[in-house]
Amino acid sequence: MLSFWYGVLSQHAWLMQLSEIALLIVGAGLLGSFARRWLRRWTEHLDKKSHHSLMTLLDRIIMPLLALAVVTISVRLFPLSAKTMSVIDRIVYVGVLALILYYASKVTQHFLSGWLADSPERRSLREPIHFLTNVVFAVFGAMILLENLGVRLTAVWTTLGVGSVAVALALQDTLSNFFAGVYLRLDNPVRLEDYIKLESGEEGFVIQLGWRSTRIRTLQNNGVIVPNAKLASAIVTNYDLPEPQMSLLVSVKVSYSSDPDRVEQVLIEETMRAATEIPGLLSNPAPFVRFIPGFGDSSLDFTLICRISTFVDQYLVQHELRKRILARLRQEGIEIPFPQRDVHLYSDPTSGSAGWGADSRCQVNPFDERVRTHEPAARAAARGTKK
Repeated sequence: MLSFWYGVLSQHAWLMQLSEIALLIVGAGLLGSFARRWLRRWTEHLDKKSHHSLMTLLDRIIMPLLALAVVTISVRLFPLSAKTMSVIDRIVYVGVLALILYYASKVTQHFLSGWLADSPERRSLREPIHFLTNVVFAVFGAMILLENLGVRLTAVWTTLGVGSVAVALALQDTLSNFFAGVYLRLDNPVRLEDYIKLESGEEGFVIQLGWRSTRIRTLQNNGVIVPNAKLASAIVTNYDLPEPQMSLLVSVKVSYSSDPDRVEQVLIEETMRAATEIPGLLSNPAPFVRFIPGFGDSSLDFTLICRISTFVDQYLVQHELRKRILARLRQEGIEIPFPQRDVHLYSDPTSGSAGWGADSRCQVNPFDERVRTHEPAARAAARGTKK
């Protein structure tokens, strides 16, 4: 039976070639299946996430390599000229080289990603390290390719050296921002999701650390794009370093008739009660009160110091806490005074003109509308006395 089929195939060369190609494809499929099974056993000791991603990369490289092997062997079954075969060999070589370098880059990035994920400080280096890995493998592949094509690398390096000077001058600002971006990633003064404020006044959350610029989202949901060179040289306040928690200072003014100890007790009690109900207000460390700045023009000035979770929590905390403090002070009968002044009226006996002196006294609110009519009325009264 086998001899019969072999005789039929021998009479038709193209059938023989197709049969051999079919056998090559079947053999490549079996070899690929065996290779996957072996790789799966080899990577079983890895954790689940690493095992899955590594197996995906290795599965992707097996079939392209086997396909190139099938194509290379199949081409040799046909009666082609030596020149054509040389061209095909070069193409296959370039394809194999590209596949190996590409997947070698991916495997390297896979292991580097695992190393970077172990530390929060190293996570911001993920993008630049992946970029540099791709560049290194691309340059290495280009050097091998040029060497095999007969291109002398000495002339290439000379040309690149001369051209790099012109490129550096033309892209001076871009390169400055690029290296500033490298510095920002290595020094890590700002991180993604940090709330920062620049010396020029811009502030917001860092949403992207790019190679040329850094993007900030303000509380009004607007985007601010800052060149990396300016960010690297600016004075930056980072409200998330060394930790997101921060102190909040609330000024409270009460009447001079108030008992300072009672005021301090009321403020601490109300703040501790609010800490269980207001998101972002912390009870540990405990809030405290200081009699600072102290004696004001018309009030006793206290400062309530408490801790909040993040910078943006201060807005809701201040809003709710001030309302609670005001209601509690009213409940305790503690007065919050408004500014007051003593106004003195007198008549100058020598000049006969009215002025301001110590003959009469009235206490007024300088911010009241009635103050504007008080002084002219007093002067009119003084002029009537003179007549």
